Amino acid sequence: MSAAASTGFTQSLAWVVLFVVVIAALPWLVRRWQHQRSGVPRAAGAGSRVLASVAVGPQQRVVTVETGTSAQRVVLVLGVTAQQVSCLHVLAGASFADEVAAAHTASGHD
Repeated sequence: MSAAASTGFTQSLAWVVLFVVVIAALPWLVRRWQHQRSGVPRAAGAGSRVLASVAVGPQQRVVTVETGTSAQRVVLVLGVTAQQVSCLHVLAGASFADEVAAAHTASGHD
């Protein structure tokens, strides 16, 4: 193999590797760009988490999700099917544990 052919192969390989790296990094860059454009501040504890999930049919679930910042937590009760997600109830300003305790006390169970 001549030196010119070896250099051409190395350059081609470098371009292929660069192309693969750019394609792999593209989803990360798009998500970062979308977060910056949305203007939503990244506060500590601003994520959401699933608190409970109950199957009510083969493809239907009732899911309880806690979301918002730590100072403004909101608990959503969602109906989830294969076609859509519907908000069934919103518990604003109270923690899920407080709501469960209140319901437990109201039903007369200790």
